[in-house]
Amino acid sequence: MTQTQSTARRRLFSIAAGTATAALVLAGCGTSGDLDVGGEFTGTYDGPDIELDYWNGFTGGDGPFMQEMVDRFNEEHDNITVVSNTIPWGDFYQALPAALTAGEGPDVAVMHLDQLASFAARQLLLPLDDLTDQLGLSADDFTEEVWSAAEYDGARYGIPLDVHSLAMYYNTEHFEAAGIDEVPTDAESFRAALDALQEAGYDTPFWMPSRWPSHLMNLTLQWQFGGSPYGDAGEEAQFDSEAGLEALAWQRSIIEDGYSPADVAIDTQYVAFKNGETSITWDGIWQINDLEASGLPYAAAPVPTIGDSPAVWANSHNFVIPTQRTSDENSVNAARVFVAWMSEQSGTWAGSGMIPARDSVRSSGVLDDTTQGAIAEQIESMRFLPPVPGIGAVQAETLEIAVADGVLGTRTPDAAMTEATRSANQLLEENRATFGE
Repeated sequence: MTQTQSTARRRLFSIAAGTATAALVLAGCGTSGDLDVGGEFTGTYDGPDIELDYWNGFTGGDGPFMQEMVDRFNEEHDNITVVSNTIPWGDFYQALPAALTAGEGPDVAVMHLDQLASFAARQLLLPLDDLTDQLGLSADDFTEEVWSAAEYDGARYGIPLDVHSLAMYYNTEHFEAAGIDEVPTDAESFRAALDALQEAGYDTPFWMPSRWPSHLMNLTLQWQFGGSPYGDAGEEAQFDSEAGLEALAWQRSIIEDGYSPADVAIDTQYVAFKNGETSITWDGIWQINDLEASGLPYAAAPVPTIGDSPAVWANSHNFVIPTQRTSDENSVNAARVFVAWMSEQSGTWAGSGMIPARDSVRSSGVLDDTTQGAIAEQIESMRFLPPVPGIGAVQAETLEIAVADGVLGTRTPDAAMTEATRSANQLLEENRATFGE
């Protein structure tokens, strides 16, 4: 992944979060009065030849792997042709509601898990319970966390393709020079590793950014310290809990204790790691292919458990079937066949650096000898934002700002998180009215 592609990832969680919510509000409630389109799903498509428009945002190094899967599907299905329309994620979430409202939306799409509830609340997605019932899909073949997060208001709207979390990347040459034989797994061993790296001449071994992906680190730490950033059901923000304050204080301490420069700009920590300027970084597993191409001597491991409980922020790409102004049974059933096939054949997707969501796929050996294989072993510790409409915009307008201020030291953790909690709860209340909850 290039620096430009990494920035596009960032925009998904920040800029796109706000524009997607605004676009959904403008789109109004639904494009179809009847969401039960397509009739009973039998698991096959026997209708006339049909072409499906498939939207996704895989514009980076993951794109060729997705296209390989689409090409294989087309080869195996004489009467269904899937045409990919790849759009940068930031543009994707802004364009999709408008396209659906205009009757020009895709037949099938992929979206991130934390965007799904916003689209489902506006009735822009079809329920997929019939598909999961026919295929026998259940939480038994997924983690409970990712499976339940794709439900909204008692119905299923997404079929998870993968999970992708933060990971700890470390420079293996730096570790060897510092005499670090074991990968740090907790707060004590992590600090010991940082001290050893400094003694070996690596003055700032772990750069703490003020922006992306600092808020994802913060969520990880809140969960590790026993907190729940949005409560069990996403009903209210709890950033100002003891766990939230402890998380932000720990991030600030990395700078105060001299392990990081004082003002690390967005994405700078990743560039510094990639260039060998710093020894450790926490970033998403979507960086794996970019690091492989760079030639950097590195390895990946789960994020250390700084708090009391293993936990790490994660997200997931989910297949969805958008509603259409004039949806027809053939296109919906053909889309169901495509989603089912892609889920079953998702082993190919491991080449993109992602972790297949299905346990049956992961256990087939597709992750053997992959960098993300070590991360996949911790899949039960992955945590997802609750399925709450508009939560992406809430994050961008409250927590991200508070974390930046706390990391930079312009506000105390208490002041930053108290204000963020107040603002977030106000936005959550407004969203409940906006989305009709």
